[in-house]
Amino acid sequence: MSERHPVPALLVLEDGRVFRGESYGAAGTTVAEIVFNTGMTGYQETLTDPSYRGQIVVMTAPHIGNTGANLEDFESRKVWVSGYVVRDPARVPSNWRSTQSLDDLLSSQGVVGISGVDTRALTRHLRERGSMRAVISTETSDVEALIEQANAAPEMTGSNFLADVTTQEPYVVPAQGEKRLTVAALDLGIKGMTPRRMAERGIEVHVLPATSSLDDVLAAEPDGVFVSNGPGDPATADHAVEVIQGVLERKIPFFGICLGNQLFGRALGRGTYKLKYGHRGINQPVQDRTTGRVEVTAHNHGFAVDAPIDSDFDTPFGPARVTHVGLNDDVVEGLALLEQTAFSVQYHPEAAAGPHDAAYLFDRFVDAMQGEAADNATQEGNR
Repeated sequence: MSERHPVPALLVLEDGRVFRGESYGAAGTTVAEIVFNTGMTGYQETLTDPSYRGQIVVMTAPHIGNTGANLEDFESRKVWVSGYVVRDPARVPSNWRSTQSLDDLLSSQGVVGISGVDTRALTRHLRERGSMRAVISTETSDVEALIEQANAAPEMTGSNFLADVTTQEPYVVPAQGEKRLTVAALDLGIKGMTPRRMAERGIEVHVLPATSSLDDVLAAEPDGVFVSNGPGDPATADHAVEVIQGVLERKIPFFGICLGNQLFGRALGRGTYKLKYGHRGINQPVQDRTTGRVEVTAHNHGFAVDAPIDSDFDTPFGPARVTHVGLNDDVVEGLALLEQTAFSVQYHPEAAAGPHDAAYLFDRFVDAMQGEAADNATQEGNR
């Protein structure tokens, strides 16, 4: 573990708000949309979530880095955040699994961060004003120049990072134990825990690049199709929407999460919109309207589906309804078709860092695929 030698750092928001602190991680300058995460644990899973591509992440929990970092808890191949903001970094990590400090991990991955920031004040500012562009820099104290740099940066609306985060080649995650089913998973920024949760249920998962065609998906001969989480604006992901529509036309069981939920909504003919400051953390209450149960769930999204929460709605594939709703702000958190097996949720049932209230959704997907397979076998036997 290297000894920290922090230098002065500046965090400047596009609206002119300035926070001063010390460097944390790599030295340099980074500019991106700034958002906040309310999770008390799981910072390494947050850092390695591809959905954070193009964002500076503020941790609202005041003490970060106390368990260090390790290679086992990575959700993908690298740290994806564009910058990191913390209040009180741990001076010494303390965990038997730790192989390096969080500061060293950020430094080794070239992630520019800042510590010593009043993250409570910063979070309140972002809640009131909304997510915006920001710059972290250890290289200059020229505030006006940094404000200009923030305002010149691309906005998240209209962004597309799928080519950066997706796998370049297909790969297979084998079923654990007896293979029961096959799923084709479109990787828009998939986290490692997702195929693992399916593999635990006897599913062989064929993970496919975001550029895969419908023919590529069908070539896996899947019992079901899954579309993952991912970064950027869902309005730019037209190719994935077309693939989903092809899956729905063939009535193949479908399950999507996060960006997959937004693209499922688009495939059904609904629009999407940008939230003021989004949902990011592991303590978001959601109601499953099919059961009435309230779940505490893990979220990471800045966009949402525009659909009526109090009535069914028509789609090219038959009637659909909103199945899950966020209890903090009535945001659409889940969708389903009523005449075929196709559903999605906005949050993360795989949630490596917890909570695990929503893990049943993978079981629901398995039950749907097995029911479809049994129906197909019956139809074949009747011919």
